[in-house]
Amino acid sequence: MSDAPRTPGTLYMLPSPLDAATGTALDTPAAVRERAHQLDYFLVESAKSARATLKRLEHPTPLRELDIVELPPEKDGRLLRELLSPVLAGRSAGVISDAGCPGVADPGALAARTAHTMGIPVAPLVGPSSILLALMASGLNGQSFAFHGYLPVDESARAKALAELEKQSQRLRQTQLFIETPYRNLRMFDAIRAHCRGDTLLCIAAALTAPDQFIRTRPVAQWTSEEIGRIDRRPALFLLLAG
Repeated sequence: MSDAPRTPGTLYMLPSPLDAATGTALDTPAAVRERAHQLDYFLVESAKSARATLKRLEHPTPLRELDIVELPPEKDGRLLRELLSPVLAGRSAGVISDAGCPGVADPGALAARTAHTMGIPVAPLVGPSSILLALMASGLNGQSFAFHGYLPVDESARAKALAELEKQSQRLRQTQLFIETPYRNLRMFDAIRAHCRGDTLLCIAAALTAPDQFIRTRPVAQWTSEEIGRIDRRPALFLLLAG
């Protein structure tokens, strides 16, 4: 009897639609849909959202028969290795975040990194990324950019962060991207208007891929109240480029 080690499975990074309300199977590349159909084991940001995504992708297996496991906190590397042990033994799995590309400003990076340390192949599939879509449509520098996630909520700390990002953008000619909780979007804009120069370019990309998505690039001083009203309580990215 041969004791040769089994060939490990593959950890597939599966993008999901950005807009949960309107996303359908048609919004997802065929390769993602086909690969998801071949898998029955998924490591996910949230089980509820992943089930909705797999339902939209028309997975041929009843959802209750799929193994859908939420990714553990990043500090729990031991549990993550346990969850990846079936993949090491030959069972391929998919990683799904709530929206967009897992591992890019979304959960999934630690799963991919741990898979590499275990000798498990990691395969990304093409799909929507809010960061790249916003950058593509902004007209700002797409060769040098940095994503900062959420800025501080505290007003003074946020003002300092915005000033630093503007300085960095001017020094490096680098686009600075960040996000905010949707219900605080208007406050974020007020902070940008108060603490950034009027000629600094600001792009706001809201509800990307939705039928009523909103994307505008203007100098900070030229934004109108009507435009700003369209980002209230909607998922949005903010992009700055200082001259």
